[in-house]
Amino acid sequence: MNTFYKNLSMWLIIGLTMILLFNVFNKPQGQSSQMTYSEFWSSVESGIISRVTIQGEKILGTGQDGQPFMTVAPGDAELIPMLRESGVDISVREPEETPWYFTVFVSWFPMLLLIGVWIFFMRQMQVGGKGGALSFGKTRARLREGGEMKVTFKDVAGIDEAKAELEEIIDFLRDPHKFTKLGGRIPKGVLLAGAPGTGKTLLARAIAGEAEVPFFTISGSDFVEMFVGVGASRVRDLFIQGKKHAPCIIFIDEIDAVGRHRGAGLGGGHDEREQTLNQLLVEMDGFDANEGVIIIAATNRPDVLDPALLRPGRFDRQVVVPVPDIKGREKILEIYGRKTKLAPDVDLGVIARGTPGFSGADLENLINEAALMAARANEDVVTTQTLELAKDKILMGAERKSMIISEKEKEVTAFHEAGHALVARLLPDTDPIHKVTIIPRGRALGLTMQLPIDEKYTHSKDYLEKSICILFGGRVAEQLVFNEITTGAGNDLERATELARKMVCEWGMSDELGPLTYGKKEEQIFLGREIAQHRDYSEETARKIDDAVKGIVLDARDKVTGLLSENLEILKAIARELLVRETIILDDIDRIIQEHKEGTAAPPPEEIPQEPGQSPVQPG
Repeated sequence: MNTFYKNLSMWLIIGLTMILLFNVFNKPQGQSSQMTYSEFWSSVESGIISRVTIQGEKILGTGQDGQPFMTVAPGDAELIPMLRESGVDISVREPEETPWYFTVFVSWFPMLLLIGVWIFFMRQMQVGGKGGALSFGKTRARLREGGEMKVTFKDVAGIDEAKAELEEIIDFLRDPHKFTKLGGRIPKGVLLAGAPGTGKTLLARAIAGEAEVPFFTISGSDFVEMFVGVGASRVRDLFIQGKKHAPCIIFIDEIDAVGRHRGAGLGGGHDEREQTLNQLLVEMDGFDANEGVIIIAATNRPDVLDPALLRPGRFDRQVVVPVPDIKGREKILEIYGRKTKLAPDVDLGVIARGTPGFSGADLENLINEAALMAARANEDVVTTQTLELAKDKILMGAERKSMIISEKEKEVTAFHEAGHALVARLLPDTDPIHKVTIIPRGRALGLTMQLPIDEKYTHSKDYLEKSICILFGGRVAEQLVFNEITTGAGNDLERATELARKMVCEWGMSDELGPLTYGKKEEQIFLGREIAQHRDYSEETARKIDDAVKGIVLDARDKVTGLLSENLEILKAIARELLVRETIILDDIDRIIQEHKEGTAAPPPEEIPQEPGQSPVQPG
């Protein structure tokens, strides 16, 4: 508001000055016509002029026709005698005197105007708001006063432990004496670390809504620009503003943009990003104390941050914001469900069980997709079926019903997916099947989807071997029925080989090579990604690793071949069901298996052709 009043006052002054100048230079002169001195002399001699008024060098008068005139006369000694001889009525006025200040103003006005314009633009460039030519050294942080944010901890669910850590920060800001009377001090900084979409920024918004203190928000990328020294200058200015508004909170989103390991970037020790980090380290815990200024930062990559940034005294606490479990997912769905018109019979607990691994952002997207689908279908509420369709779209991709597939390709796809599903159902202790479809979705012609019953944080060797078996179910089914293999199992083979190599090289699950890890990962901190793997083993060990990986994969293939050969009729029945209905669920598979065990299965309408197809397919 202060800037508004300053600008308003400046424009008022400019307006009044323009009005004054207009009035000074445009004084009304009546309707007097300008007359040359020679014309005036001739008019006097002709008797046209009857009355004049002399005011200094100006002569004002009125002719016989009543029209006023004006002329300027030099110091002519014959003027008065001539007027008297011609019988002209003469009156005299004192000449007008111009004020000295007006003379000075008129003389200096151009220069004063130039100086004023120069000062105005210089102030605009230095402190004049956003994007000024010289404002790049100022902080880009946005200040939100207490009470502006509407998000509170009631809007955050599924991350109760992280909320508890941050509620302590809020309590300190409201009642510091409660913590300091025993000699303790509040943490200077809190680092929120977690996968994308888990709610780190939402937590920061909730802190701003609960704390009711000034809240500065800035992104890590806002510090560094092309000009040298800008990042460090912005860090200094940010903390200066923070001290002025203490107690306050400063939230830095994506801090890994400026907080990566020093010495890992390009440009050596004079890298601009490193200078920004150095200034941030000094401001957070240097000689000058920042009492009442609490730093909260968020990142997806805490492993690439500089150790000096993570030590106690700077970021004292690292709060992990995890992917929510089943109870957390249900609470998150309830929060977003309150903003959506859900049908009364919608059970969000069932949706939560069917969305393992979903983050808070994924769940919000699920509710939003369901609402959009319901709107497109002109429905009044979002039903359970619509939520299931939205979940399938997110997990498996949108249906491509317009895609033209030949009957042969569709048949191969059906057997491929039936092989995955049957192996997953017959092997014990595997994740239950959720849905099998041969409707093209995303980049696949078919999909077999499994959903775990509960959350898994570790996997046993037996579970991993069975996962490789499930991946081979499609390829082996094609080979048994059509006596050929297609490119559709390419992704399955890639995933199986990668999983087997990790079992051998990373998790020590090979009896031949023992409990050792092979291959040291090399990661460029500046790039933030793994770009190479260092071979710290001999050529002989490399051959043993290859043999062990090959052995795991071939054992899985042989096991699946025997399993599907014994249950070939069930495989064909599942494939026929898929060709008719295109999508089946676990209950359908269990029904088919039970019918064949009891001998009540209906005979097939026709024999499945044994000749190989001509067109390869790419089922999932």
